[in-house]
Amino acid sequence: MDQYKYIAIPSRTAEQVRATMRAPGYGHPAHREVATGFGPCRHCLRSFVEGADERILFTFDPFHGLEPLPLPGPVFIHAEPCARYDERAGFPAQLRAHPMTLNGYAAGRRLLAQVYVNDGRVETALDEIFAEQQVAYVHIRNSEVGCYQLRVERRDRENQ
Repeated sequence: MDQYKYIAIPSRTAEQVRATMRAPGYGHPAHREVATGFGPCRHCLRSFVEGADERILFTFDPFHGLEPLPLPGPVFIHAEPCARYDERAGFPAQLRAHPMTLNGYAAGRRLLAQVYVNDGRVETALDEIFAEQQVAYVHIRNSEVGCYQLRVERRDRENQ
């Protein structure tokens, strides 16, 4: 059993964007297009099928609800409804092929650790980051373009 939770954006956020075509919390217009890159969808965490899947680009703050200081940026979701990624399903296999930056944060959005992964060995990097007990969560970003992909938390803190 994996000791981490892999957290996609909330279903409510994805549904709101699809319904309003606006970025939650910002009101910026969202943009719908046929996928020209792999993604992934930040709700189901599956890669897009380039030239086939339609996706929506919008502004998202991955710190919303966690920290008072925002750090918004662009993310994509499937234009059509998709199932939210199961937090207990392990690291999304399709993302392993891409270079990632793992940022370990403590309370107050303090960056305590940053590890680059180019070989798909995400769990090894997570073990290294979470060895620092002050790390509350990790944000995973695409190293090539810098976009937020998902959040990771320890399972042992679920009931705290």
